Amino acid sequence: MQQIAWLMLMAIVAALAYWGWRLRRGWLERQRAAEARAASFIAQAAPAAVKALPPAPVAALVTPVTSAPGKDAALTAQRLLFEAAGMAGEAGEPALSIQLYARLLARYPQTALAGQARAAVESQKKRLAKR
Repeated sequence: MQQIAWLMLMAIVAALAYWGWRLRRGWLERQRAAEARAASFIAQAAPAAVKALPPAPVAALVTPVTSAPGKDAALTAQRLLFEAAGMAGEAGEPALSIQLYARLLARYPQTALAGQARAAVESQKKRLAKR
């Protein structure tokens, strides 16, 4: 009786293994078909995209290197620091906000945003004290 039970168990395991093998084979076939469809789509779309784009000149691909950042770059950096500090404050991170405002004031003490930054630092300090 035990031998029959073991034979049944082995037959069940073999049947499950065969079923899993068939499932995997079907899945692989579907994957290959999907990849073939995607490759076909890309092959059809690629020539149209290549024809639509004019070739870029090499000089346009290389960015010029400057020795010192210009005034526009400095203003952009100031604005980005100010906005990042404001977003940190709005996100509930007053300590990070204060650090960013301090970095702005340390790097650019005479900036037009200095007054606003100092006022924001005071409000963030009050907010931090409430915690």
